[in-house]
Amino acid sequence: MDVAGGREIAREGHTKIFDLVENGGKPVIAAINGFALGGGLELAMACHIRIAADTAKMGLPEVTLGLIPGYGGTQRLTRLVGKGKAMEMIMTGDMVTAAEAHQLGLINQVTTTENLLPAAEALLQKILTRAPLAIAAAITSINAAGRNNVNGFETEIEEFAKCFGTADFKEGITAFLQKRKPGFKGE
Repeated sequence: MDVAGGREIAREGHTKIFDLVENGGKPVIAAINGFALGGGLELAMACHIRIAADTAKMGLPEVTLGLIPGYGGTQRLTRLVGKGKAMEMIMTGDMVTAAEAHQLGLINQVTTTENLLPAAEALLQKILTRAPLAIAAAITSINAAGRNNVNGFETEIEEFAKCFGTADFKEGITAFLQKRKPGFKGE
């Protein structure tokens, strides 16, 4: 692989996988069990929420191969844990435990290995009871917060406004006033 080839696989990975996951309108939860290293951690960081088993270990060891993370790892890790810790993790290639990752903000929850998938499924089921178009609007707005040359506040205003034109908004308000659970349809 040469420089041009490296550029192409990184660009394709970004657009066809990692950015697609991060920017998609459907919530994606990563359930991390065992090791999430290199591209595996980069994929988990592209997900909207991350839950890890207490035995999981994570890291970006690419510098031990003469590389750097090439699928958004330098950017997403910095957003999640801050510049100093991202520098340390990437430059040393060291792994962190699930407990450390939780403390750093790299993952949202730590649970037992046995409870990992049930915890992820329970969280997803809760999210799925919410208005799908509002969830998509929230994803778009939250992602705008970390983008250069994008006014996140304007993105939020536009996404908020779009919600007013949905049947789900009307259903949500009606259900609230009638003191019942809403039946959202993604319309």
